Amino acid sequence: MMNYQGIITIEPGKRGGKPCIRNMRITVYDVLDYLASGMTREEILNDFPYLTASDIQACLMYAADRERSQMVMEA
Repeated sequence: MMNYQGIITIEPGKRGGKPCIRNMRITVYDVLDYLASGMTREEILNDFPYLTASDIQACLMYAADRERSQMVMEA
């Protein structure tokens, strides 16, 4: 299993402190929104050549961990 900690970064002054990919200005939300709108991983990688397949996987893993932590807090 991949570790997303080296890929997903949070900087208070960048994109409002939202989690971003490798200190760039593209957020986890951006990638998740592209996937949710029906874009394939290949389409995202073609549109954003500075992203990697590992970046997209890291976004999914980050979102899953965040959701899991929300479930724990609510319980």
